[in-house]
Order: sequence, then structure tokens, then C-alpha cells
Amino acid sequence: MIRYRYKCCVCYCSYDCEEIWREFEEAVVRKSPCNVKVKDYKRMFRATPQTLTCGKLLFWSKTRELMHSYAAVTRRFWTLEDTLVGYMFNDLIWCGQGEKDRGFDFNSCPEWSTCVNHPVYSLWRQASQNFAAVACGNITVLLNGSIENAFNRKSMFGSVELDSLNPRMVDHVNIKVVANLEGPFIESCTQGSIVDLIKVLQTRGFRWTCTDSDLTLMILQCIRNPQQFSCLPCANSLLHRQRLHL
Repeated sequence: MIRYRYKCCVCYCSYDCEEIWREFEEAVVRKSPCNVKVKDYKRMFRATPQTLTCGKLLFWSKTRELMHSYAAVTRRFWTLEDTLVGYMFNDLIWCGQGEKDRGFDFNSCPEWSTCVNHPVYSLWRQASQNFAAVACGNITVLLNGSIENAFNRKSMFGSVELDSLNPRMVDHVNIKVVANLEGPFIESCTQGSIVDLIKVLQTRGFRWTCTDSDLTLMILQCIRNPQQFSCLPCANSLLHRQRLHL
């Protein structure tokens, strides 16, 4: 039996890799690419239990690259991709071939949008639901202010995670809206779909905060693109301080 010890800032756990693989195969292999339901992964998820720490969960929509940078720099957050299932399946595409014992297809699977019961979509729906259901303490949601419908009810956050949050377990939902430094500046805490999100939170009894210009997020964008006009005052200030210490 192959066992895997999964060590991170959340837990130190031992998993049976062969059991996880068997349950994954059972969920997918002998089914057609559009016939894998969320419930088909239940046993695989039971083989990968995980306890997450309160006050550290970070949710996001249309901010993936910046979200990972933010989590890495602050070292305060835990994302879905940091969980065992999220880490194993991130960026992978798979499906069955609909015939007995022909294994997985990794090369010609349909797009997620092709069908409701796509094997990749179904797994991430279950993973997202589990992640949100155990959220407790303060949580953070990172949304893109440079697009319309930053809060989209069809996104994984809007359709699965938000509905799975428990207001009795979550103290505050801290929304951070970040726009591209060069714009466009379409949505904010007081404009667009973010207002709809706040209304949903209020209706469900969540306490919330909303920030449009988080300094850390702006600095991270400036590090990637320091020549942006909005970054120049910050860069000049840092250069001035550096000269004072020379």
C-alpha cells in the first residue's frame, strides 16, 4: 500500500494513494466524457479528508494570477488550489472513454462548457463546495474590477462557493476589488455586480467589508509592471529612500 504524507501549514496528514486512485478511476474511467456527476466523486473526496484553519481561506473569481501572488506574498491565506485535491488536479484535463478498461483520455476531452456533467467541472464543483462549507472566521474574496459582472452567478464562486458558505461559521466576508492599473475601471464596491454580491451577503446574514484599492494588491501589480504611470510615484519614493541610505 502506498501512503502519502501531506504536510502543510494546515495539517499533517497521511493518505492512501492507491485508494484515492481507485476511487478516481471508479468515478471517471468507464463513463462517457459528459456523464460524470458531482456525486460520482463522493468516495474519492471521502478518501482525502482535510481540516482547514479558520480565518485563512481566500476565494477568487477572474483574478487567478494575482490571487496566487497575493497568497504567496502575504502567507496568510489558503486557496482551493492549496488543498490536496486542488493541488493534485490543478490545470489538468481528463475524461473517460466510455468503454470498459480503456482508461483515461487526456488529449481529446470536450471543453468544460460542452456539458453539465463534464468530469473536470464536476470534480471542481465538489471541491469548491467542500472548501466553502468548512470556511470559518474571516474569509477574503478577490474580484476583478476591470470586467463587467465581476461577481458572476455562473462562476464557481457565484454558483457554488457563495451558496455553500455558512453565516454561522463565517465572521466577516472581506471583499477586495482590484482593477488593472491601466484600467478599465468598471466595477467597485459601490458599482456594478459587487453591489449585488453585497446584497446577497446582507440577505443571508453575513457581515462584510469591501475594499477597492488594497495597497498590497496594487504593489504586486506594480512589481510586475513598474513602468505603469500609476506606479511611478511609488517607485520614485522608494528610489528617494534608497539614495538617503547610500
